[in-house]
Amino acid sequence: MQLMNLFDLSLKGRKNKIGLVYNDKHYSFGEIDDRSSQMAALLLAKGFLPGDRLAVYLENCIELIDLYLAAIKTGIIFVPINILYKERELSHILTDAAPKALVANGSVPGGFDAWQLSTLNEELNNYSTDQITSVVNTGDTAAAIVYTSGTTGASKGAILTHNNFISNGINIVTCWQITEQDSFLLALPLFHVHALANGLHAWLISGCCMKLLVRFEHQHSAQEFISFKPTLFFGVPTVYIRLLDQHNSIAKEIGANIRLFVCGSAPLPAHIMEAFAAKYGHVILERYGMTETLMNISNPYCGERRAGTVGFPLPGISAKIILPDGSLAKVDEEGEVYVKGPNIFAGYWNREQATADAFVDGYFKTGDMGVVSADGYFTLKGRKSDLIISGGFNIYPREMEEFLLEQPGVKEAAVVGVPHETRGEVPAAYIVSDTDLDLEELEELCKQSFASFKLPRTFTIVPALPRTALGKVQKHLLPKP
Repeated sequence: MQLMNLFDLSLKGRKNKIGLVYNDKHYSFGEIDDRSSQMAALLLAKGFLPGDRLAVYLENCIELIDLYLAAIKTGIIFVPINILYKERELSHILTDAAPKALVANGSVPGGFDAWQLSTLNEELNNYSTDQITSVVNTGDTAAAIVYTSGTTGASKGAILTHNNFISNGINIVTCWQITEQDSFLLALPLFHVHALANGLHAWLISGCCMKLLVRFEHQHSAQEFISFKPTLFFGVPTVYIRLLDQHNSIAKEIGANIRLFVCGSAPLPAHIMEAFAAKYGHVILERYGMTETLMNISNPYCGERRAGTVGFPLPGISAKIILPDGSLAKVDEEGEVYVKGPNIFAGYWNREQATADAFVDGYFKTGDMGVVSADGYFTLKGRKSDLIISGGFNIYPREMEEFLLEQPGVKEAAVVGVPHETRGEVPAAYIVSDTDLDLEELEELCKQSFASFKLPRTFTIVPALPRTALGKVQKHLLPKP
């Protein structure tokens, strides 16, 4: 089976039902099917073949959905790129994935050549829905390459297959009881697997009605909830923290319509979960996933959604806690989380050794530390690496550290995560310099080269970085910024 077999349950089986609300317009599933088929015909006319990569650098829009479905229909590998990325980040991805084309809406940092969305839209009328060459995808066919930062600082492309997406979609639709009666508000970015693999796929498989927002805007969130009356909402901890600012009467009205709030992409503080339940009348369902694995573990829809935990492995997925010596951890004993199942990616694009290093006996080594309770609930305890998760975005300090070390006057650099009230944690930079370094100029260079969420919030000059006898930086000994 391939993804279109599942998507067609809605695109063809519910073709007359309103499936999407975007920019105050309503689209039936049949219209979405036709739009994506026209886009597929256009891509084929421009020389795309199965296996070619199509990169998109777009905010949430209906055309992004058109392009994604067109890629699935034609065997093209979809490569979504974070819209916040700058020239340095874009250059690496475009070089590594070698896409046949990049689609954007406006200029691209670095001046990379891109097909403009406005031009594609004008050309669509020249193509009909019956101009698509039949492509036979299998479950093992690559559907997307999604880039996730690596601990070496080099971004790696996770190859996600049809089977990966299918198992993930079926699991969340089944376990979270998503049906065509749901109304789904999606404000997360589609370049991230949270919105793409969970949001978009749950929508198309279940046949519910989805309202797509360009982004989550706190100042307009109450209006969106109250006017659309969603029964289903996916968010990250930062979003739920913002929602706690709503007046109690508005929170009560929102809570009266909705049946399920889901949180992921970063740990949800237990006190936020408790405060949200008190205000909205709903216990947020927290789950655990990664770009390379999609969803691994989830609190139950029916049953205790235990604060601070991520719940149980989803159907067909095995998870275990492994100690540094490779042995299986006991109950409540901390180790690294290993996972195995049909959700696990096929490997890193063009990185055979990195792929081999990521697996042990068929299990993917997540790099996340955790424990499992006597009754089977998994709790994450932190990260084996020094990964920072800020507002749901992954930040690997090594990437910023390498850039800082390239700058004149910087002898040593370390970047760590520090607590932040709404984003969970944010990066902070520590610099060793033997000159009168201009920190404002250094900060400006970072702004020109990196997405805003990766930028250090503070730059601190220190006489030396604390190190072990073997030279390893002891980041926990750095002073608070």
